Amino acid sequence: MPPELLTERLALRRFTSADAANLLILDGDPMVMRYLTGTPRSPAQVRAEVLPRLAGVHLRFPGFGYWAAETRADAGFIGWFGLRPVTPTREAMARWPDADGRTDVTMLGYRLRRSAWGQGLATEGARALVRLGFTELGTQEIVATTMAVNTGSRRVMEKAGLRYLRTVHLDWPDPLDGNEHGDVEYGLLRGEWLAGGPAR
Repeated sequence: MPPELLTERLALRRFTSADAANLLILDGDPMVMRYLTGTPRSPAQVRAEVLPRLAGVHLRFPGFGYWAAETRADAGFIGWFGLRPVTPTREAMARWPDADGRTDVTMLGYRLRRSAWGQGLATEGARALVRLGFTELGTQEIVATTMAVNTGSRRVMEKAGLRYLRTVHLDWPDPLDGNEHGDVEYGLLRGEWLAGGPAR
């Protein structure tokens, strides 16, 4: 499938059924899943849950969704980036449901293979989606959330222009190590992004 979005080093394209093997490598790595589920996902979970979810968002929200990320140099799969319209509620951001029609608030997400860590690729992809959301998709606010102890993901959010909003403490059924420090929420308004700055 041809890419929909190109950055200096990345080509982002829609997921296909052929990506099950790529996602299994990604979600099968316990280090990648350290701050997400704490355990790697099985082939059955990837086929029945993960791939349909990633491939299906753009069908409900044209222009939005999840993109498989490949390096332009060798077309190697390194992970994914996503923009998912959500409905803000009084709940913590991690529990905001998918939007019901409106797409003015979107949640930024990304997940990269360990081999792609530490090279600025997550920041490059995240900035590209922030730009896409604010310039082409009519998004007015982009939000993101992660565990407070996930310093790598927090740096990506900050480099993409999002600012820290608050820390929340949630009761999870199977809390991960570090849960006692809470989850952090970040956000960026379109007006702030238009005003300029390093992330723009």
